[in-house]
Amino acid sequence: MPDRDDRSWGGAAFLLAQLGAHATTAFAQRVAELDLTPPQAGLIRMLAQAPGRSQLTYAERLGMPPSRFVTLVNTMEERGLVERRRGEPDRRVYALHLTDAGQHIKRRLDSTGKAHEDDLFAALTTAERTTLRELLARIAQQQNLTAGVHPGYRQRPGRSE
Repeated sequence: MPDRDDRSWGGAAFLLAQLGAHATTAFAQRVAELDLTPPQAGLIRMLAQAPGRSQLTYAERLGMPPSRFVTLVNTMEERGLVERRRGEPDRRVYALHLTDAGQHIKRRLDSTGKAHEDDLFAALTTAERTTLRELLARIAQQQNLTAGVHPGYRQRPGRSE
């Protein structure tokens, strides 16, 4: 364990960025084994939590341009993971839902996410994990980040899949 005064690891912001980049790469590798990209995994998670909203609502929540979002949904619809249904009460709007195959991949994604988190935080006790999560959530909220949405949706133009 590093000494509390050991600054060779850098400051807290640097460590957070270093670990964030590492976690992002490791997660992308894990979801690739499910034949998913991180944006697809994020949309599956979002649809499972709040199904039946309009494409525009999801695109806005992700901070993704609608044209990129449509491409993402088209790819997932072609794979049979997502379906568009006419909205209620406005039938001009398409609402998004996970298909049975999408629900199945969501369960596999949950297991993958748990394994990822367990590996990443193996050096911490359960209590330390809880404290770290609470502290990070407080910082994310103070920075006006959107809960559950990776900022990469906004910063990766042309990489919707």
